[in-house]
Amino acid sequence: MSRRYVRPAAFLAATGVLAGVTAAQPSAFAASPHPAAAAKHVLLVSVDGLHQSDLAWYIARHPKSALARLVGGGVEYTHASTTTPSDSFPGMVAQATGGSPGTTGVYYDDTYNAALLPAGTTSCKGVKPGVEVDLTEDLDKNQASIDAGQGLAGLPDSILSMTGHPESLINASKLPVDPKTCKPVYPHSYLKVNTIFEVARQAGLRTAWSDKHAAYEILNGPSGTGVQDLFTPEINSDALGYAAGDDWTKDNKATEQYDGYKVKAVLNEIDGYDHSRTHKVGTPAIFGLNFQSVSTAQKLPASDGLTGGYTAKNVPGPLLVKNLDFVNTEIGALTAEIRKRHLSGSTAVILSAKHGQSPTDPAALTRVDDGPLLDGLNAAWKKLHPGAADLVTHAVDDDAMLLWLSDRSAAATSFAKKYLLAQSGTGTDINAAPKAYTHSGLSKVYAGKAAAGYFHVKAGDARVPDLFGVAQYGVVYTGGTKKIAEHGGGHSDDLDVPLVVSGASVPDGVRDSAHVQTKQIAPTILRLLGLDPRSLKAVREEHTAVLPVR
Repeated sequence: MSRRYVRPAAFLAATGVLAGVTAAQPSAFAASPHPAAAAKHVLLVSVDGLHQSDLAWYIARHPKSALARLVGGGVEYTHASTTTPSDSFPGMVAQATGGSPGTTGVYYDDTYNAALLPAGTTSCKGVKPGVEVDLTEDLDKNQASIDAGQGLAGLPDSILSMTGHPESLINASKLPVDPKTCKPVYPHSYLKVNTIFEVARQAGLRTAWSDKHAAYEILNGPSGTGVQDLFTPEINSDALGYAAGDDWTKDNKATEQYDGYKVKAVLNEIDGYDHSRTHKVGTPAIFGLNFQSVSTAQKLPASDGLTGGYTAKNVPGPLLVKNLDFVNTEIGALTAEIRKRHLSGSTAVILSAKHGQSPTDPAALTRVDDGPLLDGLNAAWKKLHPGAADLVTHAVDDDAMLLWLSDRSAAATSFAKKYLLAQSGTGTDINAAPKAYTHSGLSKVYAGKAAAGYFHVKAGDARVPDLFGVAQYGVVYTGGTKKIAEHGGGHSDDLDVPLVVSGASVPDGVRDSAHVQTKQIAPTILRLLGLDPRSLKAVREEHTAVLPVR
């Protein structure tokens, strides 16, 4: 581990604020369960897709930028990683709970549960369990509208008038059903552990958040009341003013416009209003947003006349450089507003990402159509088991492979693993030219009991994938050529994200090369606010450490 201290006096003043706790020292929490609050407000910013290498690249070229000032005013953890699978949903849930997927029960935004009943079930007696759990834009009452079906006039300009209680915009008929109550399971009820927002509410503190789907009401936690002001404009809705049929992710300029709405919401909250600037409620104790524009700049081959992705390993291309500039400007606006409102001395800012994106080396890209692979697996299974159902009940494949099987036996999971590792074929490279692949594009496959063990749950768990395949570097599962990167996998490009804690009572100019995880953000936020990190169930179960500043 390597650490560099620029202002030891500031560090000494802060040592009682962020204790260095390791997984092997859970008792350190109990030694000071209610430390004096170092901050009254914590602003959490997730720049989806951003790598630590991207941040370092940008700051090296823009040493006076807002991002450089943010890093210079705090502690930068240069070896931080997000959870696996590296999807937005488990990534955000980890930051809000302190837990990994096996503990939170959230493996992806679109999964399968062997214990719940199909959506729309109203008479539960005798109904066979097993259902897709879709926590995406599909839950919206109107997925085509940026207000998710609220019915606002004057969209998209009126989007700040969107409700701060998006659970009202979820179509309950699309939710899985609990066999015990025979009632729909909302996202917040699906979460197995509590959140930082709930802990803050219990302490009488205000909370807010902004994200990309109404389904992010999962952050409310099991109580359903964690986030008082949850602003969730639908990113996968029709992008008004852009090409017909395109959502806000298909044109990078549209993604920037979309991100801008959330920035306005947070600026209003810094000023002490709710996200719509309608009610004066005070600046939240915990609040923040995620940015999507860097992620789309990494995924799109081109947009707005600029080439997307990277020009060489870890070298951002023109579109991504433009978006790094955009995010820098927007974060600069947020920190400037904090200073303007004289909140700098009481506000900590945490910068990270729900996930990275892979590959950052364009030469490594291999696009593989997973459809024929799964069709072949089903056909091979049926050939040996005439009359059997498809073996693959549900699949999620971005740059990893998560499969839920109709037969969860050791024989079936082993069959699926062997079949996939035996498949070779031809995909496409960065230029859409043919490119061969082997082993279905997978480098390692965990199946059955091994998959459960990978996620630290018991075999037969109702939520865990029956097969988790780690893709070879550069493999992206897509049937077309519309994207050049993805996330969800376990490669370093998926996992290596920035993590910076800056502002109130945090030492300036510290670089820490210790290996840390983004799930440590949750207990760190509570410690900054003078709350007990062990109030979080996931922190107690996983012994999740507060980020070390020592």
